[in-house]
Amino acid sequence: MDKPKYLLFLGCAIPYRLPSYEISTRKVLRKLGVELVEMPDFNCCGFPTDPVSHDTMLTLAARNLCLAEQRNLNIVALCNGCFGILNHVNKELKEDKEVKEKVNGYLKEIGMEFKGTVTVKHLIHVLAEDVGLEKIKETVQKPLSQLRVVQHSGCHVNRPRKYIGLEDPENPTILKKLIEVTGAECLEYMDEPECCGAPILGVDEKIPLQLTRDKLDHVKAVGAQAMITVCPYCHIMYDLNQPRIERAFNEKFGIPVLHYPQLLGLAMGITPDKLALKDLRVDATEIVNVSSQ
Repeated sequence: MDKPKYLLFLGCAIPYRLPSYEISTRKVLRKLGVELVEMPDFNCCGFPTDPVSHDTMLTLAARNLCLAEQRNLNIVALCNGCFGILNHVNKELKEDKEVKEKVNGYLKEIGMEFKGTVTVKHLIHVLAEDVGLEKIKETVQKPLSQLRVVQHSGCHVNRPRKYIGLEDPENPTILKKLIEVTGAECLEYMDEPECCGAPILGVDEKIPLQLTRDKLDHVKAVGAQAMITVCPYCHIMYDLNQPRIERAFNEKFGIPVLHYPQLLGLAMGITPDKLALKDLRVDATEIVNVSSQ
């Protein structure tokens, strides 16, 4: 059986703000036999432009899809927002002839044409579907059986159900199963599927910070030692903004927030330095200590 091979779509936020997500992803996928092909000529997925110009969003996303078609490779995205937009546009253009013709009119000006020959997956879908839980379990050298964590899968990896439809957005289980493969216990907590608030951070800081604070409070209430994310923007809200939230609300959480590949990497026996755990804003020393026991 040929090993999975994907065109890696990094998006905008990860290379500039969260290289730890990319670094840890590359480490674990290499161990799992997933080949990543670079995509140096990609552009923004289009998500930020949608409120201003829907056609611009469609065209930006379609250009990325065309790049994948030219290489005859499917796309794997690490960002929920990038996955959501690329997957949405890919399906819309395949199903709506009028929209496809309109977008291809724009693409023709740069010598491209959307044909609809590739698919788009998020990292967790590649892990769960293409690699498989059993194969991942075989790579676990240091089961994290002493660790209690919670998941935050985010919104766009599950919503809207019309374009994704892989699991119940109100009860997502793919990330939970991937967490449990590492040996860690995945706890349930209040308002688990709620948004982190990141999409409205640029409009009104008070609401998203309150949403994030409430989520952290619920996580703390169940005694979780860490939160596990698979979206850069969710990670920014819970990790990078956690000290800011603590100051704003005069509370102390101290909850480490790990990218899922960092958690899996620890279970695989990859050293914390190689997984860029030092790049996390909230100190993860306790998690590292638990993983080494």
